[in-house]
Amino acid sequence: MQAKLTLHPAFQVGKVDPRLFGSFIEHLGRAVYHGIYEPDHPTADDQGFRRDVLELVRKLGVTVVRYPGGNFVSGYRWEDGTGDRAKRPRRADLAWGDIETNEIGIDEFQEWCKRAGAELMMAVNLGTRGPEEARQLVEYCNFPGGTELSDRRRANGLEDPFGIRLWCLGNEMDGEWQMGAKTAEEYGRIACEAAKLMKWTDPTIELVACGSSHYGMCGNWEETVLRHVYEHVDYISLHSYYGNPNDDTPEFLSCSLLMDEYIRTVCAIADYVKKIKNSNKTMYLSFDEWNVWFHSNGAKLPKWTVAPHRLEDVYTLEDALLVGCMLITLLRHCDRVKIACLAQLVNVIAPILTENVDEGGRAWAQTIFYPFLHASLYGRGTVLTPIVSCPTYSVRRYPEVPYVETVAVVSDDGSEMTVFAVNRSADEVIDFTVDLTACAKAPAVIEHLTMTHADKRAVNTADDPQNVCPDASGNAAIDGATLTAELAPYSWNVIRIKL
Repeated sequence: MQAKLTLHPAFQVGKVDPRLFGSFIEHLGRAVYHGIYEPDHPTADDQGFRRDVLELVRKLGVTVVRYPGGNFVSGYRWEDGTGDRAKRPRRADLAWGDIETNEIGIDEFQEWCKRAGAELMMAVNLGTRGPEEARQLVEYCNFPGGTELSDRRRANGLEDPFGIRLWCLGNEMDGEWQMGAKTAEEYGRIACEAAKLMKWTDPTIELVACGSSHYGMCGNWEETVLRHVYEHVDYISLHSYYGNPNDDTPEFLSCSLLMDEYIRTVCAIADYVKKIKNSNKTMYLSFDEWNVWFHSNGAKLPKWTVAPHRLEDVYTLEDALLVGCMLITLLRHCDRVKIACLAQLVNVIAPILTENVDEGGRAWAQTIFYPFLHASLYGRGTVLTPIVSCPTYSVRRYPEVPYVETVAVVSDDGSEMTVFAVNRSADEVIDFTVDLTACAKAPAVIEHLTMTHADKRAVNTADDPQNVCPDASGNAAIDGATLTAELAPYSWNVIRIKL
């Protein structure tokens, strides 16, 4: 099979916001405790944070981290995670059936983000609490001093404001599984009032309103909510997870087309509200939960324990291929999707897995780590509009799924272009060409990274952490103004070109 990508520097999707390469940590399972925080671990720093995990997070290039949920936030009292740890309450978390010790809260997590080199994206509880508690949290975090709440932070040993700029107005408030779930009218009103109070407290912050919990619930919710909050928020959220429970890989790898459809639908709804409000403001999107999630579905664990092994999906090569396709989809919509969070970051449906210290204490990268790493490293700059010609196959929902998913990004300084490509074919090597006639004179290939494996279900483990890893064995080459490369079956490819 053959596939061709044609590029022109004048045809641009837009500039990538670095926050497209975000992630998510919720108080759930071992994401926090035994994930980022384990004071008894040999690598623990002065705050009890695992340095081996911090090293992997920094390597991954995560730019923003959403916290503390997720479903957890809809019953969370932010005050529980402040001040003297010895005096913090243990509480039953109704979202996940765990016991929350509150050893880690906003006081500690904002410091962890600094050490990880990431911006904090803070979520507020609009489930069991409301606008006043949300405003109080902004004051505690961002006010310099001279008020009861800011002085409480200073008394807790945190003199300088945290300077949190990005805030989520609740989480999945349309879901019946959510504590304090609301109708679109109810949520629209409370989100509007919370947004007003929060921005009155700190006018520099940006706000994300809750969109639908998944594409199947999308539509009337977005329209109704945006009618209430359009003037007061900066983004509306999207959440989506995909799985392969029926072992249908062709169908599974087409899920990025559904992600694309979801983004285009929400953009259309937002633009409709923009029109009826006669507004000059464009509503941007925050895809702040996305990933593959199905391996751990249905797993039963005892309730009311601290940091159980919950939702610890072990990811395969085919999972990494879909993650690569979804990253390409996000890049292709960088003109509207400004923030995205791979959910989650450590242990819970995550690119990083760890062992507790009494289990061996190791940490390693899963297969999905690598497409994200490459996108974060080489996907910053300007996305070019991809004109693709390639064979297709048919699945239940989509009659034409391209065998090659691809996009190109030109670096900010214009010295480099990176082409990302996934071959969805199980057994065909695809001859891939890129027409660079309009892009540069005498370009050269820097490297062609590729990741594949003879077994689509191959995984990385603590004993074999390099089982599925990329290498520079690709054969991309340039002759004149044409790049040629072979894309191996079921492969993720990163072709870096010097301009």
